[in-house]
Parts: sequence; structure tokens; C-alpha cells
Amino acid sequence: MRRIALLCALVVAAGCAGLVAGRALGPAGVWEVLRGGGDPLARHVVLELRLPRALVALGAGAALGVAGIVLQSALRNPLAGPEVTGVTPGAVLGAVAATGAGIAGWHSPAAVVVAAVAGGCAGAGLLWLLAGRERADPQGAAVYGVLVSAALSGLTAMVLLVAPGELGSVVQWLVGSTEGRVWAHWNLLWPWTAVWLAVAWALAGPLTLLLCGEDQAAAAGLRPGPARLAAIGCAVALTAGAVAAVGALGFVGLLVPRLAFALHGADLRTALPGAALTGAAVVGGADAAAQALSRLLTEALAADRLTVPTGAVTTCVGAALLLLVARRTPQETP
Repeated sequence: MRRIALLCALVVAAGCAGLVAGRALGPAGVWEVLRGGGDPLARHVVLELRLPRALVALGAGAALGVAGIVLQSALRNPLAGPEVTGVTPGAVLGAVAATGAGIAGWHSPAAVVVAAVAGGCAGAGLLWLLAGRERADPQGAAVYGVLVSAALSGLTAMVLLVAPGELGSVVQWLVGSTEGRVWAHWNLLWPWTAVWLAVAWALAGPLTLLLCGEDQAAAAGLRPGPARLAAIGCAVALTAGAVAAVGALGFVGLLVPRLAFALHGADLRTALPGAALTGAAVVGGADAAAQALSRLLTEALAADRLTVPTGAVTTCVGAALLLLVARRTPQETP
């Protein structure tokens, strides 16, 4: 309980940091608005721009963290994050293709959600079909996941070549950004995420059994195939909702589960809430860092406005942490 309480405090701190990290309005001005004061411009900045952006960052982080731990548990592979199993690339492809066709856009979140969910399901379905009998094999599923992700990323590049005029509007999905998130995005994200988080919680028991292996799960009365399929479907839905809101935030769904397992053990009934809170804190903190870096670079380079995407922060930090983990992990010699 102490760890959960600490994570809750970190989530609140990350959200508060996102509120005060922007330009032109410091912590004192934000506090004044939250107390009910401030001029109309300050109230608009805090309540209509910064607050929904911070909430979207926290919600997307929670969704990606849980999607990652669900996938890693279902496939029994610590590298089975949404980014390398075809789920995130598929969702990005769906959003980009819909934008290129004029069906959806960055400021039409409802249409993007539908397109992202369709793409994420297509990516996961392709992995499911190609893996075949190797679905239960962690190494085999991971190899097919990397191949599917690479193929979907290539298709996304082809879409951009066909519709180069859309490059500016879709780059946020490719990198991941919380810039310009408003209440419309939050109003779609939170009920979607809440429903699928509840589904993930209902799957916590079966996922814990799957972590023990196929034979042990079957001996306990669990049908591994349907349970794994339900878990992957839940992870697809969570990832697609997050991608539709903020784009492809790199390494969140890959590294957050490792932190959750390290802190809470292999029991998903405690590790899953830990992953949700850790993901929210990570993305919320990355959003605050991106805003601070944007302000510093704008002032240092005397530019009109420079924006550092949140996904750039999560990717750089995540890659460094993954490299550190890989170097510290003992390698087995044949």
C-alpha cells in the first residue's frame, strides 16, 4: 500500500508539473487560477489548454502502462510491448491512413479513435495469424511481432509518400505529442480507458496464471488460448485509445511493466494498478519535461516557438534506460 500511495503522489506531482511547466504563466499564476481568480486569459490558458493536456497525458500513460503489462503477461515475454507487437504501429497506420484519406484529422478525435482501433486490431490480428502454433512461445511471438511492426511502419511510410501534404499533421502520431490536447480529447479518452482498465483488472487472475506457463494454467482450469486472445484484445483497445489521443509514445508500454513487476511482483492484482500509476507518472512527467525543454530552447535560440514532442522525451529516456537494463542483465553463454 505504501508503494501505491507513493505512486499516486508521483502521478499528482507529474500532473501539477504539467500545469506549471508551460510558457507565459508561472506557478503563482496557475495557483491563482485554481483558487478561482486570475484574468480571463490566464483562466483560458490553465483551464482550457494546460489542464486537459495534463489529464490526457496521465490517462494515455495509464493506458499504455497497462497495455504493456497485459501483453507481456499474455505472451510471457518482457519485450512484448505494444510498440513491438504490431499494436502501436497498426494504430498509427490506421490514424495516418484515415488522415491521408481525409476521413479523420488531429482535431477530430472520435474519427481517429475508430481508425486507430481498426489499425491496432489489424496489427494484432496479423501477428496472431502469422505466429500460428508459436503464439505460446515467447521468443517466437516476439520475432513475429518485430516483423509485423516493421511491415506496418513501412506501410505508414508509403501512405506518407502517397499523401505528402499530410506529413505535418501526422508527424505528431508518428512521434507522439500532447500538444494541443483539449477537453474533447479527454472526454473521449477517459471513458474508453476506464472501461478497458476494468476489463484488464478482470483478467488479472488469468494473466497471473498465464505467467506461470501453459501447463500450470491448464491444470488450474484455465483455457490458455481464449484467455490470451482476450488479453491481447484488451491491450489493443487500450493502446489504440492512447495512440488516438497522443500518438505513438515510444518505450512507455515496454519499460513501465518492468518497473511494475520489479516493484509489485508477478501477481497482476497488484502489479496492474502499479503499471497504470507508473505509466501515468512517466508520461505526465515527460509532458512536463517536454514543455520545459520547449521553453528553454525557444529562449536560448531566440525563436518564435519551438515545440519538443512528448514522444521525443519518452523515446530518448526509454532507450537510455533499456540500454542500461540490457548492460546490467547477465548474458548466458552457450
